Amino acid sequence: MNKIDLWETERALMASGFPTLCGIDEAGRGPLAGPVCAAAVILPPGLELPGLNDSKKLTEKKREALYDEIIAAALHYGIAFATVDEIETYNILGATFLAMRRAYAQLGVTPDLALVDGNRDPGLDAPTRCVIKGDATCADIAAASILAKVTRDRYMLEMAERFPMYGFEKHKGYGTAAHYAALREYGPCEIHRPSFLKKMH
Repeated sequence: MNKIDLWETERALMASGFPTLCGIDEAGRGPLAGPVCAAAVILPPGLELPGLNDSKKLTEKKREALYDEIIAAALHYGIAFATVDEIETYNILGATFLAMRRAYAQLGVTPDLALVDGNRDPGLDAPTRCVIKGDATCADIAAASILAKVTRDRYMLEMAERFPMYGFEKHKGYGTAAHYAALREYGPCEIHRPSFLKKMH
């Protein structure tokens, strides 16, 4: 039985004096187009959500189903974007932190500890612990990764209708061969990230 217990880390933290934990993660740092999205989630401790895992390991259908379950079960959650303009102004890391702070601000409560996926502190007004690969090891971060990914994917599907020539519905703005081919044919649109296209040949 080598199944990862997604609550192991959080149970230990709760037992050591952090009863209220929130998980924070982002989606969309890598794409050539569209905003970056972040989510902050406080789940009921020990909540069992079958299939909860890092959003990158789940099918789109499974993520969509879990999204609804997480929204229904969460004690508090927030979801926020940082725009393409903000990505260009503050760079992708700065914009990611901006989205994380916005999502966190929507929680309406101050957790005892914020668990952030990755190794960089986004500068929240709460005690923060960075968790490498947190989206695969912590329930709250895994839930946040799903909310962020599904929200951003839905946004990119809307953009696919506005800018049908790029195929956003297929790659969600990531740099696939088809996306690069469309960029060469049509040039960038208003939701492309200019700084991400500089390396394009």
